Amino acid sequence: QVQLVESGGGLVQAGGSLRLSCVISRAFMSLNMAWFRQAPGKDREFVAAIKWSDTSTVYADSVKGRFALSRDNQKNTLYLQMNALTPDDTAAYYCATKIGVGSTRQVQDVAFYSDWGQGTQVTVSS
Repeated sequence: QVQLVESGGGLVQAGGSLRLSCVISRAFMSLNMAWFRQAPGKDREFVAAIKWSDTSTVYADSVKGRFALSRDNQKNTLYLQMNALTPDDTAAYYCATKIGVGSTRQVQDVAFYSDWGQGTQVTVSS
């Protein structure tokens, strides 16, 4: 089982930026990695993912052009840079991983992932 620890959440004003980190307990080989978020009373929704098979990135339409994934292979850390934040981005953000090949559609599905972090809260004030 892969252990995931998120950090970097906090309170920020609209238009501001945050960078989330997810430290992963193993090397990135064979790992699909993703960020999801969940606002109170809502389902967990896809934010962004990196596919292991071709290292391509996938973003939800709601965050394209504002959020960016990156990773540090030496530190086994996945990052989510979030810019131009709005109150609609307020949610608990979760890091998730899944070993093996995943399609572009699969890596956007919460049910695809086998390992999850505990989440980090992001609150954007207006």
